[in-house]
Amino acid sequence: MEEKKMNISIAPDKAAGTYSNLAVIAHSPSEFVVDFASVLPGIQQAAVQSRIIMTPENTKRLLLALQDNVAKYEKQFGQINLTNRQQPIPGSTFPLSFGSGEA
Repeated sequence: MEEKKMNISIAPDKAAGTYSNLAVIAHSPSEFVVDFASVLPGIQQAAVQSRIIMTPENTKRLLLALQDNVAKYEKQFGQINLTNRQQPIPGSTFPLSFGSGEA
């Protein structure tokens, strides 16, 4: 099977990216919603910087791509260690680190 290539362009205003240290994930039967936000020390409110809505199938593709890239990263640079503070908080609706919620 021939691999198809896709050209991807990025607008200059998007190229710098957006920093996020918080992700809240919700889902329904038809979609996953990922809100990326930034939490500042001493502030009890986080502003959502970006919301991504994906189908369940594309969410799983993203998961597999992230797993593959983390494995490649760790092979090159070493294990990524999570401190207790960085662990997802199960069932939390407002995690203090990357975690998940449910719609």
